[in-house]
Amino acid sequence: MIARLLLWSLFDSKTTIDVLRAQLPELEPPSAWLWNEAGERFGFVAFGELPEGIDHVRELIGADPEVVEEFDVLAS
Repeated sequence: MIARLLLWSLFDSKTTIDVLRAQLPELEPPSAWLWNEAGERFGFVAFGELPEGIDHVRELIGADPEVVEEFDVLAS
């Protein structure tokens, strides 16, 4: 299984975390949306495929993510 981490800075973005929260697609657990209001950072960690609706998130922010990482998930 692959884990994907995508992070954006919202400092110069066309949107806010509050606007994003209202329009985020549901994620299948254990995938989750992440945000840090003080640091104006937003993103998600996805296990498996990228969620549908990610293009809409990119449009709202007005930029591609600054960090895109993929990791192999180790079985425990």
